[in-house]
Amino acid sequence: MTSLERAARPVASAEPPAAARFVLDVWTVAEAELRKLAHDPTELLTRAVQPILWLLVFGQVLARARAIPTGQLGYIDFLAPGVLAQSALFSAIFFGIAVIWERDLGVLHKYLVSPASRISLVAGKALAGGLRALVQAAVIYVVAALIGVHLQVGLPQVLGVAVVVVLGAAGFATFSLVIACVVRTRERFMGIGQVLTMPLFFASSAVYPIALMPTWLQVLANVNPLTYQVDALRSLMVAGGTSTFPITLDFGVLAFALVVLLVIAARLYPRLAI
Repeated sequence: MTSLERAARPVASAEPPAAARFVLDVWTVAEAELRKLAHDPTELLTRAVQPILWLLVFGQVLARARAIPTGQLGYIDFLAPGVLAQSALFSAIFFGIAVIWERDLGVLHKYLVSPASRISLVAGKALAGGLRALVQAAVIYVVAALIGVHLQVGLPQVLGVAVVVVLGAAGFATFSLVIACVVRTRERFMGIGQVLTMPLFFASSAVYPIALMPTWLQVLANVNPLTYQVDALRSLMVAGGTSTFPITLDFGVLAFALVVLLVIAARLYPRLAI
């Protein structure tokens, strides 16, 4: 083949590998979601009010009452990881309502006609939900330090907390997306979201040890992903904190729940546009 023939050949566009394409699509969707947050940062600040009140009011009162036995760990130290998990849960569980707004505004149809796969679209939204929770985690860390919580601030512990927060929040954001795909209306979604948040929170080890629960509630707590998120946070976040379960199990449950929910949400996501 002559040099002229080689020059005349059409140059095939270099397509990135499938894995790289997936990561790029996920980050593009997540970045778009985070850009919305940059335009309205007050949303995160208002959502941080409730967990701060839990630390400053509820935690301080029960710490003085010594009503809940927490072993060698002070109650405020015991509660702080639970409040952090609660903050991530409450923020993520209403994440799906934004998807319903996107459908009503026509944005969802633009996502669905893009070349990105459904799983990458859903994963991008889950990642955005997880990264949003990190801002609230930083606020709670500051408040916890100010009220005397014995925090672990070593780099491995802080990175571990960040990973747990992102995994947990991404999982509940995806769960919220599944709910949005099923109910499809803002009114029904808000009702279901409000019904689910408190049972998920109280059927976990966020505010009291699992050993204090009646048997039936212990069963629910042991299948609640929030329990494993709180357990991992308590081990990583607080000096002297110990986990009820192996830390590898905590991470494994959170990762497994996220993957299962991503698969379900990816199958349901196109139905929301109908």
